[in-house]
Amino acid sequence: MSKSLLKRIGVSGYNKPKRTPGHPTKSHVVVAKEGDKVKTIRFGQQGVSGSPKKEGESDAARKRRESFKARHRRNIAKGRMSAAFWSAKEKW
Repeated sequence: MSKSLLKRIGVSGYNKPKRTPGHPTKSHVVVAKEGDKVKTIRFGQQGVSGSPKKEGESDAARKRRESFKARHRRNIAKGRMSAAFWSAKEKW
């Protein structure tokens, strides 16, 4: 069942996020696995870029990233089985 799930979702493996440009609302998908639990998670707003750390970035970009992580800190701390964790890792 798990191989067919990965193939159907279109990801290369567990805990490997993938962009979904064809999805109407979510920008990424990941099949998260923690122990025996497996969960398909869609995350990120379509058409909105995050603000990953870059060399020589502006103060505004840094503050934007810090604000996102502060606002979602509790949900990010839930780990791999939360959309906030993947959004923070992949987009911010």
